[in-house]
Amino acid sequence: MNELEKLAELLLPEINKTPQYYEELYPARNLSENARVVRIAPSPTGYLHLGTLFAALINRITATVSGGVFFTRIEDTDKKREVEGGIENIIGGLKQFGIQIDEGYISGTEEKGNYGPYKQSLRAEIYKTYVKELIKQGLAYPCFCTPEELDAVRSQQEQNKERTGYHGKYAKHRNITFAEAEALIKDGKEFVIRLRSPGCEENRITFEDGIKGKIEMPENDEDFVLLKSDGIPTYHFAHAIDDHLMRTTHVIRGDEWISSVPKHLQLFKILGFKPPKFAHVAPIMKLENGAKRKISKRKDPEAAVHFFAEQGFEGEIVLEYLMTIAASDFEDWRRANPDASYKDFKFNLKKMSVSGALFDENKLLDVSKNRISRLKSGEVYEKLTAWAKQFDAQFYNILTANPEYTVKMLGIDRDNSAKPRKDLAKWAEAKDYFAYFYNELFTPCYTLPENINKADAANFLQEYIKVYDPQDDRMAWFEKIKSIAPGLNFAADTKEYKANPQDYKGHAGDLSTVLRIAVTGRRNTPDLCSIMQVLGKEECENRINAAISEYRR
Repeated sequence: MNELEKLAELLLPEINKTPQYYEELYPARNLSENARVVRIAPSPTGYLHLGTLFAALINRITATVSGGVFFTRIEDTDKKREVEGGIENIIGGLKQFGIQIDEGYISGTEEKGNYGPYKQSLRAEIYKTYVKELIKQGLAYPCFCTPEELDAVRSQQEQNKERTGYHGKYAKHRNITFAEAEALIKDGKEFVIRLRSPGCEENRITFEDGIKGKIEMPENDEDFVLLKSDGIPTYHFAHAIDDHLMRTTHVIRGDEWISSVPKHLQLFKILGFKPPKFAHVAPIMKLENGAKRKISKRKDPEAAVHFFAEQGFEGEIVLEYLMTIAASDFEDWRRANPDASYKDFKFNLKKMSVSGALFDENKLLDVSKNRISRLKSGEVYEKLTAWAKQFDAQFYNILTANPEYTVKMLGIDRDNSAKPRKDLAKWAEAKDYFAYFYNELFTPCYTLPENINKADAANFLQEYIKVYDPQDDRMAWFEKIKSIAPGLNFAADTKEYKANPQDYKGHAGDLSTVLRIAVTGRRNTPDLCSIMQVLGKEECENRINAAISEYRR
């Protein structure tokens, strides 16, 4: 046994497997040549962030288009930042928004697939096995520097205006011998294991980014940590081992990781692995005072994905909107395929923004209105009541007390309309939008248009209630309003009024507004004839009579 082998045994005596064992345990996947195996690897440090959802969508659709695999891996090596329930928050959020997970964590406690465990804290033996091999090859070594010593080195580097880090002459234990390491361990000194980097900062590396194109950077020469003193790997090392053994073909992640690529490529080379392809996604941006900035957990409520759920945005609609951010050609495709699922879109990473797309809530609302307008009343009922059950119990009870009535209400200007209304963008708006259909929510408002006085309003309603018939269709309904108009000095025809406005107080359309206000308390609603048919004769007459009494005061 040579000195390096003795050092490896000294540092990791409990490890008796070899890398070959794991290479055979996790064989190459049986997929087509062009299939892409991709993943997201969140840390369980809180809620699902919009950026994580965006990255998951990009990875998911990349796998779908290529006939590949999308898996989730939990990177929980930083236990200090871990939040209880964090895995469930993230995985549950992905599922809630319709991101299908092929492999890995599928809930807070369950995983599936043949390449696990899919949580890094459960893979310690695997990482140590590869580290032990690197030590044997002289490519890794123990470092016994204390935090105070490392701080002193950094201060000296900053004072000398040198690049900070554990490299070159500052790599104190780079050439430590077996005897020196053994003595320090006997003294109870804690140690980390560092990479013995073969790189030189003056050298350059180049790689082809799947989104940003060719990127050139300095080669890594830092002896960065592979295993921390508690035996837990750093992100850099764990990611290289995991992506190789899980047979990841493409690492699609946020562009804050670009600076780490030299370390990662160096690790893949040293370990003898074929590196995956990298593609770095620009962050979602917001405009603030005319300048772009990254969407912020601290400043922006929409940074947390549960914001969209609470507001009542359908998960698929949020993903539909994110697709407009993700691909410059998606909106043209959508116009040509209005009824298709976004999953049918032939996504290409090269169509993504290099610098970051803006989050535009108005556009999200517009996308949502368009998609909701295409739903039938039964579908709206199912989705709206599911949302209300979770976020508004009172509204849920009201909606479900008489499902048939609610479905009829939801069908107005929807089920039999060539151009359905696009008033509703999120379920949180529905309670106010439909309030006048339910006495528990209805608040009368009798404010009239400026050109109509209370006496005329009362006289019109008094005449209308005499001829009101809930069986009237739209044409018959409006004809009755027109028939009343001349007796009150209102034009029956709008064109007639516009030709001679001085001769009339208004026109039949103004009188229909009076009726709309009496019945709904609003000036703008879907088709009033249909509304009155759903409300029923007794309720409509009660509201009309109440309005007459108000205007007669």
